[in-house]
Amino acid sequence: MRGALLAVGVLLPLLGGCVIYSNEGGEKVSVITDRDTVKAEAVEAVRRVDFDGQRLNVVVGSNGCTEASSFEVQIKDADPAELTLVRRTPDMCRALVPEGVTVSWTYAELGLEAGQPVRVINPISL
Repeated sequence: MRGALLAVGVLLPLLGGCVIYSNEGGEKVSVITDRDTVKAEAVEAVRRVDFDGQRLNVVVGSNGCTEASSFEVQIKDADPAELTLVRRTPDMCRALVPEGVTVSWTYAELGLEAGQPVRVINPISL
């Protein structure tokens, strides 16, 4: 019991500013609301970003194992809201995916209102 309490005491501060959602498919979505908690070198370069007011679709590089749960989404409350995608799971697969893959989140999964103005802060990759 004491070990479990110690583990909770050590891990609790690490979860500050982080919200994790899970959809019906079991895929986890992490949303971090404090931008200063993520190192700049972990920010993913994106190839394309599409919004339709209900869903965010982002094309990123992949070696075959990248999915939405590979990322944490950092959100800064601004006008428009600023999103930063941070890769939390490296893609160690060896498939050739030159066009990249599309990862997607609904606005509800990200804690945003439908139609809310949003911009992605990540650098662009060709």
